[in-house]
Amino acid sequence: MKKLLASTFLAVGLYAVAGSAQAAECGEVSIAEMNWASAGVAAHVDKFILENGYGCAVELVTGDTMPTFASMNEKAQPDMAPELWINSVRTPLDAAIKEGRLIQAAPLLSEGGVEGWWIPKFLADAHPDIKTVQDALKHPDLFPAPEDPSKGAIHNCPSGWNCQISTANLFKALEAEKAGFELVDPGSAAGLDGSIANAFEKKTGWLGYYWAPTAILGKYEMTRLSFGVDHDKKEWDSCSAVPDCPNPKVNSYPVSDVYTVVTKSFAEKAGVAMDYVKVRKWDNGTVNKVLAWMDQNQGTNEDAAKHFLQEFPEMWTQWVSPEVAEKVKAAL
Repeated sequence: MKKLLASTFLAVGLYAVAGSAQAAECGEVSIAEMNWASAGVAAHVDKFILENGYGCAVELVTGDTMPTFASMNEKAQPDMAPELWINSVRTPLDAAIKEGRLIQAAPLLSEGGVEGWWIPKFLADAHPDIKTVQDALKHPDLFPAPEDPSKGAIHNCPSGWNCQISTANLFKALEAEKAGFELVDPGSAAGLDGSIANAFEKKTGWLGYYWAPTAILGKYEMTRLSFGVDHDKKEWDSCSAVPDCPNPKVNSYPVSDVYTVVTKSFAEKAGVAMDYVKVRKWDNGTVNKVLAWMDQNQGTNEDAAKHFLQEFPEMWTQWVSPEVAEKVKAAL
């Protein structure tokens, strides 16, 4: 019995030493918990995996795109931004990478952040001829306006959002008014979401602007329509995204590059975790489902992260070694 106890204590001691060594190797890590749902969930997924799989000591700090990037670039804090939409900071980010301050890891959203005009999937299935926005504009009767059902409706972005400008310009470029449509202001993000929910409840058509990943697209199956042209960045910057552009042309929304960005100091002190952030990515469909679960269950970012880890092991176990995966599963 003494020998058994001694060997047991020795094993526990060695495990503790190994755990401490790993924690020391990874060290203290700060992660930006951005103030929108998908990024908040991603931060908690990273926290759980880094703490339980790699022995890091993780602190989450509240963030937003511009201030988080500026702080990482100038002060090397926080160590990591799991979901950075880099189109808005591309020039200074490229400079920071070139100068060795920051490192661009894996694209967190494998398809990027997407915008566009969508219709319900049940309507797309019932009308397989509708593949493009131009196809939809031939059928104003399928998308009745809430105030005047004799007209079709295209639902715009809420007031004050940049996408309100581009959607209005595309409405003009497509001559949608001549096709019998009106541009509907939803008033708010809740109003836009409510119009989609109402369309599914009544099984009526809906056409308008939305983006992914979002909880709404996880709850309601929507089909994104093509504009029939490639994205023209020059046209977009000079007209499509400019208020009251006099002569807008049909254009496609840009795909937003969404990457994990870490500081050089993170790569140096948490080298054991760099293999993870270099490969960790998920698709919009998965994120939509997780956000829909979070919305329906009134869950927190942490709740949704654990839900993802429990329900999608076939995805996240590909990001880590089998040994790390077992540690994470045990912690769950």
